[in-house]
Amino acid sequence: MGIHVTRPGMLSTVQDLGRWGFQNLGVPVAGPMDRCSHRFANVLVGNPAGAATLEITLIGPELVFEQATRVAVTGAEFDLVLDGRTMPMNESVPVPAGSNLRFRERRRGARAYLAAAGGFDVPELLGSRSTHLPSRFGGLAGRALAAGDVLRLRPVGEKQMKPVRRQGFPLELPQGGARVRVMLGPQDNLCAPSGIKTFCTSRYVISGRSDRMGYCLTGPPVELVSSAGTLSDATPTGTVQVPGSGQPMILMADGQTTGGYPKLAIVITADLPLVGQLSSGDWLEFEVCDRAVALRALIAQERTQLV
Repeated sequence: MGIHVTRPGMLSTVQDLGRWGFQNLGVPVAGPMDRCSHRFANVLVGNPAGAATLEITLIGPELVFEQATRVAVTGAEFDLVLDGRTMPMNESVPVPAGSNLRFRERRRGARAYLAAAGGFDVPELLGSRSTHLPSRFGGLAGRALAAGDVLRLRPVGEKQMKPVRRQGFPLELPQGGARVRVMLGPQDNLCAPSGIKTFCTSRYVISGRSDRMGYCLTGPPVELVSSAGTLSDATPTGTVQVPGSGQPMILMADGQTTGGYPKLAIVITADLPLVGQLSSGDWLEFEVCDRAVALRALIAQERTQLV
């Protein structure tokens, strides 16, 4: 018994909050591209924030529920049809056994999150159920869903089968692009002052070579002081690297743990979910802020999620 995958969608993977504590060993964190929508979906069905959800990218799946459960879909705005009727997003919805859920037209955003009561029951690897696609481990055999897969659900308590009512999480879904805040460093000194100005005043477009590992940006090149790289060191999610081409790259959820390209900036944690809702062809602009602004933004976001 579980959820049968009739059509997998473009890229649907099992994700929890990530595989933390192993980056020093070269193991990436993975996890959701939009952690806010992931957490909100879990809250709506009574799950812990870290329960495994299904991250759905651009084109959604078709699913048949072989057991009764309760689900919520958050994040990117899709037209949802449950047994021939419109299903609302950002709400806890009971799903009888035998039901069919279809994701139809996508209107805004790039990634939706489907949570089911109990969370998806895939094996834990290093304390996480997240799928890391480049390494082919975690989640469902380290890969995206395929037609014929069956997703098992973990046991649920009585609380999880009761409706949970919350106001929609106020993440403003992007329409074509977004302006996000960054903190400069730690190696902005390797970029020429003119290059930093270019980065802060230009619009960049996410190229078709982008994926969960990172966004490759196209636009005015950022001038480096030297074409030589640096010694490899830590690369947190959101790091903006500048290779010799001058075209910036943003490391995302599946990004590597270290890198030798100059690290010009890092997207603040509060704005990473917004970046995670962008896709190829969307634009990005950058606004420099300091640590105090970044902390205030994150605190405000966390308080909103706890209401």
